[in-house]
Amino acid sequence: MEGDLVRRESALPFYAIDAAAVRGRSAVALLQNVVRLLRGVVQAIQLVRRERPVAIFGTGGYVCVPLFVAAWLMRVPRAIYLPDVVPGLAVRLLSRLATVTLGSIPDAAPYLQLTAVNAIDWRDNRRQLAVAGYPVRTTIHPEAGVALRQQLHIPIDTPLLLVYGGSRGARSVNLAVAELLPHILPHAHVLHVCGREGDEATLLDYKQHLPATLQARYHLYPYLAADGAVTMTAALAAADFTVCRSGASVLGELPAAQLPAILVPYPYVHQDENADYLVRHNAAYKVSDTRLAEDLLPAVMHLMTDTTARTAMRTAMTSLARPDAAMHMAQLLQRISKG
Repeated sequence: MEGDLVRRESALPFYAIDAAAVRGRSAVALLQNVVRLLRGVVQAIQLVRRERPVAIFGTGGYVCVPLFVAAWLMRVPRAIYLPDVVPGLAVRLLSRLATVTLGSIPDAAPYLQLTAVNAIDWRDNRRQLAVAGYPVRTTIHPEAGVALRQQLHIPIDTPLLLVYGGSRGARSVNLAVAELLPHILPHAHVLHVCGREGDEATLLDYKQHLPATLQARYHLYPYLAADGAVTMTAALAAADFTVCRSGASVLGELPAAQLPAILVPYPYVHQDENADYLVRHNAAYKVSDTRLAEDLLPAVMHLMTDTTARTAMRTAMTSLARPDAAMHMAQLLQRISKG
């Protein structure tokens, strides 16, 4: 998936190397995956020799391990970035090998046994988390939202709910929202990005059983590509509030879009901590995945009808935005590359 996105949305070269997870595997699978990782290190050494990078930037996950080991062996400066609050095993390891560890918010520092400092205050050879924020596209502007509303024939004074669950979607959220459409659509439009894992046909069936007047208010897409007729940045700018998972991107995209949120953390990874950060700052509500049937509709109806609550949450979201995140990361990469 990443290779396809890189080719579609940039002119960057893309190279794949072998990598595999080691946690929670059987003895045989563990041995096989260790062999794959070692093969990946050899491939990464060859790649570093060929490309001669002045710095390496990684965003976590086991795919980064071979490249970071190769860069460490070859003394290439290395920056690891933790976008979430809670690091996985790979980031915990790579933080020990990294020249600098970057993060989105200060809350992540204790999980890595680091001291949080602003990125501009980071000093080499110290156990510090350089807090830079989460880099987002610069195209999340209100003008894009106005244009999208015009394109989809959504009046400016009608609430727009954006529902999304990542590129592959979130089945429990998709089905819960589908059940609530007869209650939501009389009061709002819904822009639903359902993912590419097979829920589109089911949701189209739900749509066909709605009255025609409500069908026109339900805008369903499996995925919003950067070069598509409808883009995710425009959707974020157009929406009045959102229902979504709480992966790392919510720490950057929602504040940048000033978008109030109802967050439904994926229960099998550490998304609760991301959601709790926004909830603690009064910028979002949290609904458990196991209580969607009971708690989602009241939360949606509250935000849909209470403009004062949405305004307060929008203000809180705006206060968390770090629009210079990408610039601060680039400056740190330049610093370590010259070191």
